[in-house]
Amino acid sequence: MKDVHFSGSYLPSDCIFLLKPVEIAPTDVAAKERAIQSGAKHYSEMLSVEKTPDKRYMDLFARALEQNKNRFSAHLASLVRTLALRPGREVVLVSLARAGTPVGVLLHRGLKSLGRASAHYSISIIRDRGVDAVALDYILERHQDTDLVFIDGWTGKGAISSELKATVAEYNESRGTAISSGLVVVSDLAGVAGMAATADDYLIPSAILNAIVSGLVSRTVLNDDYVGPGDFHACMFYEDKRGEDLSRYFVDLLSPIVESFLYGKECAPLCAWGDEQKVSLKLCSDAFIAEAMERYDVSDRNRVKPGIGESTRALLRRMPDRLIVREPGAIDVEHLIELATVGGVPIEIDPRLPYRAAVVIKTLGE
Repeated sequence: MKDVHFSGSYLPSDCIFLLKPVEIAPTDVAAKERAIQSGAKHYSEMLSVEKTPDKRYMDLFARALEQNKNRFSAHLASLVRTLALRPGREVVLVSLARAGTPVGVLLHRGLKSLGRASAHYSISIIRDRGVDAVALDYILERHQDTDLVFIDGWTGKGAISSELKATVAEYNESRGTAISSGLVVVSDLAGVAGMAATADDYLIPSAILNAIVSGLVSRTVLNDDYVGPGDFHACMFYEDKRGEDLSRYFVDLLSPIVESFLYGKECAPLCAWGDEQKVSLKLCSDAFIAEAMERYDVSDRNRVKPGIGESTRALLRRMPDRLIVREPGAIDVEHLIELATVGGVPIEIDPRLPYRAAVVIKTLGE
């Protein structure tokens, strides 16, 4: 395959998106939700308009960034130190667009600052459809299979981690390769990641925004009208949002902070989590999902979104039935309260909630 030179709004040295830019007519959020729940269309076949955040919401982003930049950077530095110890000639970061993309950029920069050979690609993975095999083919034409590491921002229920494990296993079997499906994340709420800096449900600053902090690309699309045999999964590139774009600002601000932690005395490689800790996190996640499904009469576990990151996504692009928060006055949920208030979404306070926040998606047509 020919070399790809699509970096969104990032520098080419920071990230290569293995995505096919296309123009897609937007689908109304309510129509999209009905199509998803009726089974008429898969969520990956449609995109809705991404609204430009207003000043109040951007102020919340700035506050969250200031509040959590050191914590986030310290976690990234620990991941960099651990990844740098991997065997092999280089570390090939394969971030999952879009939540994994800014994390991938920062890890890539951190590895290079340590003198470690590194490459960074951002590719598509879609629940129930799998990882983009064409993108993996492209990467393996240029790199060793054992050097690949998958990157994401966080885990919620573990659906993407499960999808990754299943489809990478199929890919390895069909290609005779040995790619590891272990997922590297900053925060692993579900206890399913191969490596994580923490299990805490805290606000990763980039989770607040969509395209304007992720290289100006949309959520990835897999639709036969746009993606043919041999094509990467698709996306839209929002050239019209250049004026609001914070993608480079975000990584440029955090890179020196990550580097300062990298060379600090307290930065050490992460110890592997024991099975007991992973099992405990997974049991907590599964118990919460089951309880929420029964409590709110939800038939599909994909309509329960645990954690700040997943709650943010749901409020930005789905039709939520309610937002549940543990501490409504906490800084980490301010933006969720704002989104719910503006959107007319009921807010429920539950001090027993095992996460900072959760969202239940509205059930339509049942």
